[in-house]
Amino acid sequence: MPRRVVVTGLGLISPLGIGTKATWDAIVAGRSGVGPITKFNTDGYSVRIAGEVRDFDPGEWLEHKEIKKFDTFVHYAVAASDMALEQSGLEIGDDNAHRIGVVIGSGIGGFPMIEQNHEKLLDRGPRKVSPFFIPGSIINMCSGLVSIRTGAKGPNMATCTACATSAHAISDATLYIRHGYADAIIAGGSEAVITPMPLAGFSSMRALSTRNDDPARASRPWDKDRDGFVIGEGSGIVVLEELDHARRRGAPILAEVLGFGMSSDASHISAPSEDGDGAIRCMRAALDDAGLNPEDVDYVNAHGTSTPAGDVVETIAIKGAFGSHAEKIMVSSTKSMSGHLLGAAGGLEFGLSVMAVKEGIVPPTINLDEPDAENDLDYVAHTAREVPLKVALTNSFGFGGTNGCLLVGASD
Repeated sequence: MPRRVVVTGLGLISPLGIGTKATWDAIVAGRSGVGPITKFNTDGYSVRIAGEVRDFDPGEWLEHKEIKKFDTFVHYAVAASDMALEQSGLEIGDDNAHRIGVVIGSGIGGFPMIEQNHEKLLDRGPRKVSPFFIPGSIINMCSGLVSIRTGAKGPNMATCTACATSAHAISDATLYIRHGYADAIIAGGSEAVITPMPLAGFSSMRALSTRNDDPARASRPWDKDRDGFVIGEGSGIVVLEELDHARRRGAPILAEVLGFGMSSDASHISAPSEDGDGAIRCMRAALDDAGLNPEDVDYVNAHGTSTPAGDVVETIAIKGAFGSHAEKIMVSSTKSMSGHLLGAAGGLEFGLSVMAVKEGIVPPTINLDEPDAENDLDYVAHTAREVPLKVALTNSFGFGGTNGCLLVGASD
């Protein structure tokens, strides 16, 4: 029988705040973290808003020389991992290091360092490119540096599956623990690409909201006036642990990972399959993996990006996966407040789903003034809802048609 996997620590860094409490309090209050971009001059850009992480001081977690060596997304991952480990109380030493792993990914990786070093190359020549450029910006350095800093010597992996990255990292970590490759794993994702090139690229695709004059209301999943997603940044990291291992050391058990699903649309490079087939199969796979029926799920933390096509397809998919129960299930998009953290979105939203079942509070979907006709589920508009929750599902769908779903259950 597969070993049970529980969550014993959370570390969240988001446009809503530094730390799990700050982020969760903002979510429950229905407060947006979206505002004007301050990281660079956006003159000439059609999009000038984003969900920036504010008041983050990497010096609280890293030495000055380390800060210079590594990209911002690595800084976020280190800080969020430290937060998760502190809550978990997991100590890594010679006796258990080989049984502790790290699986942290990023959808895009170190664009700040890439842009900075490209500018040096063009302006001052190849000798001015930093020797730390490559190791400091590659995607697996999140898991690599966390492993080095903590001494974790078990599985060390990084996922890179666009906006499904974190969900797949947590799924992989769950699988490793279930099958005995590790007793505990630090897992999740991190992203920091509010920089000129990614903003220009997403803008060129016409994927982003251009509601520049009203940023707090720009991310509006399922609303008839939605016009694209809002790019965000941050990190969502969890400590996953085998249940008996956690119990033996008296760890705080926040929730249980009940199941996960993965699938591919095999349809389009950036648009979801119009019939929701891939998402339906992913949600059903998660239910099958957990041995649950559709009626067992109380809440869906949706992918809900605020794109015209994506929101409708997810509604279709939820109906396809849950049948008649879809009318009773509560659905919300926390991206309405955080923006879309890309490769870190699944980690943040998994963490928020853990908090939802732990606290018995369903996060709201803010800015949902008038759903369009195709979007007719209970999206928990505007205000958080206090209600006991036993099971929550969180969805993450990425470019290339890759899908990841995770089921979270309240702790015993």
